[in-house]
Amino acid sequence: MVSSAAATVPSHPAGSIDLEALKARQQGAWSSGDYAIVGTTLQIVGEALCEALDVRAGQTVLDVAAGNGNVSLAAARRGCDVIATDYVPALLDRARERAQAERLNIQFREADAEALPFPTGSFDAVVSTFGVMFTADHDRAAAELVRVCKPGGKIGMANWTPEGFIGQLFKTIGKHLPPPPGAKSPALWGTPARLAEMFEPQAASIKAERRHFVFRYRSPEQWLDVFRNYYGPVLKTFAALQPPAQAALQQDLLSLVGQFNRSGDATMVVPGEYLEVVVTRR
Repeated sequence: MVSSAAATVPSHPAGSIDLEALKARQQGAWSSGDYAIVGTTLQIVGEALCEALDVRAGQTVLDVAAGNGNVSLAAARRGCDVIATDYVPALLDRARERAQAERLNIQFREADAEALPFPTGSFDAVVSTFGVMFTADHDRAAAELVRVCKPGGKIGMANWTPEGFIGQLFKTIGKHLPPPPGAKSPALWGTPARLAEMFEPQAASIKAERRHFVFRYRSPEQWLDVFRNYYGPVLKTFAALQPPAQAALQQDLLSLVGQFNRSGDATMVVPGEYLEVVVTRR
């Protein structure tokens, strides 16, 4: 007979985080709302990343945590053979709709970034924009990107920086709804030091350039309405709070916009800093 005390011992080691539980929580967040409403505004980042990678027609490209397909579409427009993956089927449906509308030939496959269902060395380029950075197990996800990339191939990413607008957005919502103890910040993927830790052992070179995506909305209030209703992490945070705490979070988010807003009028023009990363595989 197992005692009740023994039965409550977690399966993960003391002091560590339950990564499977964290993954389930994250998947639930990204499955809520409709990220494609926000994601479609980020298309220019996918185009810029393909140019930074200098992708060539006929190359094989894997888009990991593809969301609604920004890099997938950009690579397909350049004549690449593209497979888009994500663990949220509804987002792949949005990407598929976009590809069909543009008559682009892209394969879509539901897949976990931490356990990619492809043979080692399958792709000339492996890409992710604001996607793989949100995995639960950073090291495992990075290892998978490296594994499926051919020797001499390239890994391209766009990752929000800790200091930038979205990095500070996550810091702000974390004050109101703290992440599980031991969870690593997604914004670490936007730091050269952490990228070196994850990729340098298998990299011939790592190039990281700071870029900006500019969020443009009719007003800060309109931005908040969109993110509160469609951007999963923000939606889930508001849903977990009582009304007084929701009001406090709303005020903090509008204050954050005010710190970054450079419009000079009633609209919102906020540069969101990210790191454009190109890793060349050994």
